[in-house]
Amino acid sequence: MKLTVSSSPHLRSEASTARIMGDVLISLAPSVLAATWFFGLRAFLVILFSVALCIGLEALSRLVMKRDNTVFDGSAAVTGVLLALTLPADIPLHYVIVGCVTAIVVVKQMFGGLGCNFVNPALTARIVMLISFPAATVGQAHNLALPDGVTGATPLAGGEYASLFDLFLGKVGGAMGEGCKIAILLGLVYLLVRRIITPVIPLVMVGTVALFSLIVGENVGLQVLSGGLLFGAVFMATDYVTSPMTLKGQVLYAVGCGLFSVLIRLYANLPEGVSYAIVLMNIATPLIDRAFRPRPYGQTKKKKEGRG
Repeated sequence: MKLTVSSSPHLRSEASTARIMGDVLISLAPSVLAATWFFGLRAFLVILFSVALCIGLEALSRLVMKRDNTVFDGSAAVTGVLLALTLPADIPLHYVIVGCVTAIVVVKQMFGGLGCNFVNPALTARIVMLISFPAATVGQAHNLALPDGVTGATPLAGGEYASLFDLFLGKVGGAMGEGCKIAILLGLVYLLVRRIITPVIPLVMVGTVALFSLIVGENVGLQVLSGGLLFGAVFMATDYVTSPMTLKGQVLYAVGCGLFSVLIRLYANLPEGVSYAIVLMNIATPLIDRAFRPRPYGQTKKKKEGRG
């Protein structure tokens, strides 16, 4: 018998990076269509611009750094769509350039490329834009579904809304991807069916926000349906690279994301806390993985020596 000695992993999934990213892009399609429907052609143009720029920056970065071209794995396109959907449709394009450079060049490629970044590139870029261009990034996006086509901020920032059902449909101003919850849920169902993600992180994160909001006496429906909570829980917090690997770790991570989201919303000088919450927990992910690291097969716990 011939024996081959090799390092793990010994079993590999048939799913490639390109296939996974392709599925993520498909899951984001309903949100892209909803953004175009509610905010007009300008929204679609911003998304295309962001995607094209992210792809171009990745190709250029890999060339300058003398690394293999990874454009065709689809990760840069996913980052471009995610970043654009966290922005208002009327944001100036030169601000989008800053976001794309931050996401692709600084957060992703300078740390080694896909799999080496310790925080979510799109969310980190959004935070940089929020700090640098707060008025333009928070946005008063023109929503065609609002009465008389008026502009408005999200309800968390004091914007008006007729009912929670309107929030669910997306009849509210703000970022393009956070509005229509039907589109987000369609994306979630697709990702679950394709087994790209599990329901643990989204359910625990949203459930934590709902529970904590109830405890402190806030409007649970408003907290859950407003802002980028659902979008972040489905598409951002579930990022393979920046979320824990074990089930227990994912539960702790999701609880932290939800708890920090509510705390920042209620007690910080910010209308929205989802981006900051997820990035904070991204940073804690290596520690969570270490705390819940599974014991190697065959290894036993060390017995504590008795006091003599």
